[in-house]
Amino acid sequence: LVLMDAPPDKEDSAPFIDIDRRLGSAGLKAPEILHFDLNLGFGILEDFGDTLYRDILDQQSVDELFPPLFKALEKMASEVDVAGLPDYDALALQQEMALFPDWYLRIHRKKTLSGKERLIWNETCTSLIRSAYAQPQVFVHKDFHSCNLLRTDTGEPGIIDFQDGLIGPLTYDFVSLLWDRYISWPRESLLVWMEEFYSLLNPGCDLETWIRWCDLMGLQRNLKIAGIFARLHYRDGKDGYLDLIPRFYEYLLEVSSLYSDYHEFHHLLEQPECAP
Repeated sequence: LVLMDAPPDKEDSAPFIDIDRRLGSAGLKAPEILHFDLNLGFGILEDFGDTLYRDILDQQSVDELFPPLFKALEKMASEVDVAGLPDYDALALQQEMALFPDWYLRIHRKKTLSGKERLIWNETCTSLIRSAYAQPQVFVHKDFHSCNLLRTDTGEPGIIDFQDGLIGPLTYDFVSLLWDRYISWPRESLLVWMEEFYSLLNPGCDLETWIRWCDLMGLQRNLKIAGIFARLHYRDGKDGYLDLIPRFYEYLLEVSSLYSDYHEFHHLLEQPECAP
C-alpha cells in the first residue's frame, strides 16, 4: 500500500479522488483508494510498484508497451465521464503558451519580442488554439507520459498524477506520450503511431487533418513545457530542468518546419538569440 500525505491547507485532494473514481469506472487502472480522510489529508492507496515506463520504454520495448497505452488512451477519450469537469479553455491554452516568451525567451535567453515578432507570436497562438478547439473535446489526463505510467503485475498500465484532469482536445494526451522528455522518436515512427491511433479512435476527420491536429497540439504543449522548465529553474530554484529544454526546442523546430503557415514562426525559433 501507499500512504498519501496531502495536507489540506496546501492542496485539495477532492479532485484526485473524483478522477480516480471516474478512471476506475471506465475500466482503467487507477490506484484503488482504500480510505481517504480529506480533513486530515491522509489516504491509503493501492501500490503499483516502482517500474515506471520512463525506465523501460526504449526502441526495443516500444512495440510491446505502446499498444496497451493506446488502448488506455482510447478508453479515456471514449468512456471516462466528463460531467462537471472544467474545460481546457482558450484562456488556459494561451496562458500556458505565454510561459514561452515570458520565461524562456525573456528570462532565460534575454530576448524580448519586437513588434513584428509579437505579431507572429500572436498569430501562432491563435492558430494553435483554433486547432485545439476543432478537435473532439474529451477527458484529458493532462500529464500522460512515461513518468506517470507504471508497469503493473497484470500488464495493464497503472495511471497516476491525474488530479488535473479536465475536458480538452482529443490529441492532447496522445502527443504527451509521443513527445516525451526522456526519449525522442524519429518522425517515421511518430507517423506510424499517429495512423495506428487514428484507426483505433476513428475521430471523424481524415488522416491528414488528424496528423496536423497532433502536430499542432504538440507545438502548444512543447511551448508550454519550455516555459515551465525555465520558470522551474529561475523562479523555483530547481536545477536540471534547463538541461531538458533542448529536446523540446528540437520538437518545436521540427514540427514548425512542416507547415507553410508556421514558417515565419519557425524562422523566429531559428534565430541564435532564441535557440537554446
